[in-house]
Amino acid sequence: MATTRIMPLHVGKGRTESRAISDIIDYVANPKKTDNGRLITGYACDSRTADAEFLLAKRQYIAATGRVRGTDDVIAYHVRQSFRPGEITQEEANRLGVEFAKRFTKGNHAFVVCTHIDKSHIHNHIIWSSVSLEYDRKFRNFWGSTKAVRRLSDTICIENGLSIVENPKLHGKSYNKWLGDQANPSHRELLRVAIDNALSQSPADFEELLKLLREYGCEVSKRGKSYRLKLSGWEKAARMDSLGEGYGLEDLRAVLLGKKAHTPRKKTVTQAEPPKVNLLVDIQAKLQAGKGAGYARWAKVFNLKQMAQTMNYLSENKLLEYAVLEEKAAAATAHHNELSAHIKAAEKRMAEIAVLRTHIVNYAKTREVYVAYRKAGYSKKFREAHEEEILLHQAAKNAFDEMGVKKLPKVKELQTEYAKLLEEKKKTYSEYRRSREEMRELLTAKANVDRVLKMEVEQDVEKEKDHGQR
Repeated sequence: MATTRIMPLHVGKGRTESRAISDIIDYVANPKKTDNGRLITGYACDSRTADAEFLLAKRQYIAATGRVRGTDDVIAYHVRQSFRPGEITQEEANRLGVEFAKRFTKGNHAFVVCTHIDKSHIHNHIIWSSVSLEYDRKFRNFWGSTKAVRRLSDTICIENGLSIVENPKLHGKSYNKWLGDQANPSHRELLRVAIDNALSQSPADFEELLKLLREYGCEVSKRGKSYRLKLSGWEKAARMDSLGEGYGLEDLRAVLLGKKAHTPRKKTVTQAEPPKVNLLVDIQAKLQAGKGAGYARWAKVFNLKQMAQTMNYLSENKLLEYAVLEEKAAAATAHHNELSAHIKAAEKRMAEIAVLRTHIVNYAKTREVYVAYRKAGYSKKFREAHEEEILLHQAAKNAFDEMGVKKLPKVKELQTEYAKLLEEKKKTYSEYRRSREEMRELLTAKANVDRVLKMEVEQDVEKEKDHGQR
């Protein structure tokens, strides 16, 4: 996992405090990035009114301490977390973001965690109020905070069985460069590897080189004088001349004519460890979709390897009888679904508690202002002077009505219930991840066996037809 440094949120030029905090909250809480808000978690605040709550907390801090700063005042702090693609679920990423924020702020600051899933790598945006929940002090950024953020994030990742970035170089590195060998290889890197493999077979000329590339599943097209290459799974083609020194059209022609030697790039492409069992490729469907004979040859070899892996898996786990395999797969699926339902129920109740607790606190904090507003005959002038407090109070009352709350529970009781649910959820998660992997392997193995059995039945039917025609 990679984490960036802490970013203090100041009041910028031409922006009010309200605009400064609402802009960043609106960005990180974007419904398109957070699965319509499902992946947003608030602590000691409601994510829908977090900007108003952060500003209210700051005013209460000023009233309590008398400390006032200028335009360099910090309203909140922002941290990003990025996870390795394919290693973590959306829900788990959000949970780890909440855990990080609670541990880093020691639970003394309200915060919002928004998990974005619009990129190939799931990442969190964590924003916490600079003012403590007691309004008596502020979070102060400190020397070495970036290292402290990374150290805590790495600790949480290791505790949850996730990979971390070893010896990261923090300055001027993009996400993929930061990941180094752990990053997914780029399209051009994969194309260079394909060319290296094709050249290793000593093609006689350039046309034979292109033929070998096509057999590897590479689409080759020509526009003008330039050739374009594209591997399956990638949207855009890359010009051959953009692959770097030694991979351009003239370089390759010179190699094929024996005028120069080809030196593969020193950097090797590291692939993630493949799962034990993969699904078989439906070769006929791929051919009907436009794949060529080269792809079909590759797919046949791939399927043979996967069936060998499937048989090894079945033998190792004593699942050679189909009925036993079917029963084990059904049991694993049921167990996984049960754990998933348990976790979702806990998450739903935890979200309800977080929202309810926030509204109870806001209701208590703004009650006197709202009573005064009512006594003032709902004066427009009074409302303008205390608009944020009034909006928070009304939002709390509306929330109580929506949730059907008649009698407000004690905040301490809600905190105890939340802590208990969180502990149960953490214990269940390790079992959930193990069951998910077991279910995936069993269902994949069963699907491969089912496919082979179906193919045998189809072959028997074809043989009977041929025999009948004779």
